[in-house]
Order: sequence, then C-alpha cells, then structure tokens
Amino acid sequence: MSTAVITPIRSTFGPAARRPIEPRPTAVDPAALSSNQTATSTAARRGSGRIHLTRRGRVVFTTLAAAPFIALAAWFGLGGGSAIASSSTSSTSFDYVTVEYGDSLWSIASDVAPEADPRDVIADVMSLNQLESSTVVPGQRIALPERYTAS
Repeated sequence: MSTAVITPIRSTFGPAARRPIEPRPTAVDPAALSSNQTATSTAARRGSGRIHLTRRGRVVFTTLAAAPFIALAAWFGLGGGSAIASSSTSSTSFDYVTVEYGDSLWSIASDVAPEADPRDVIADVMSLNQLESSTVVPGQRIALPERYTAS
C-alpha cells in the first residue's frame, strides 16, 4: 500500500508569495521500514539531545582530548626541567694555545698530537671550543682536549 501526497500549487504573486515555503512531506510506507529505522527516525524527529558522532568525529574528539595528557607525559618522561645543579666545581683544566699568524687548526693539530689523525684532533678542538668553522685568527686562544696534552 502506498500513500500519495498532493500539495497545492502556490501563487507566485501577492502576499502569499512572501511567506517561507514549508518543506514538502515525503511519502513513506511504514511497512517498508524495519523497526530499527523507525526508532531511529522517530528519535531524530523528537530531538533527543544526544550528539551523534561519526567515526571521524570520534577520532578527532579523542585525539584532542588526549593531546594534553600525551604532552604532559612526554614533558615528564623526557625530564623536562629536571636539571640538577651541584655546588661542586669542576677540577678540569685545559691547556691553551694562542694562534699565531699563519697558523691553522691543521697545523695546531699536527703540533699537539703528531701521532693522531689531524681530522680527529680538529673535530675535538672544534667541539671543545664550540667553533662553527675551522677558521682561526691570530691572537685567539684555543683550549686543547686533555687526551692530546702531555701532562
């Protein structure tokens, strides 16, 4: 059994044309719907107040809700802000070389540690002195690593 809905034709002239158009009712055969579809459509019409989230919406909501907890766990897990300062002083002392005119890190490395590979010595000297490049200027004081000094 099917139900037909007939809607009257509205005039496009005069005051009736200015009224908002109401949505047309659709013809639905209640016998064709399953009980689940009927309950769902009835709840949707009533406006039950529950929010229905799609799978994507649940993933986004869960991610946003979990983000602060993950950030805190990473902060504490990686030891954020847990630096401990001690009152004892370091007893490490370095030997220094003053760069003269015509010197380079290669020549200083060859003089300080002739038995070692100059590339390794240069890398250690650059790391210890926090040099960005291997360029040195006359008068510059360069600290030498302990393992290359004869003490």
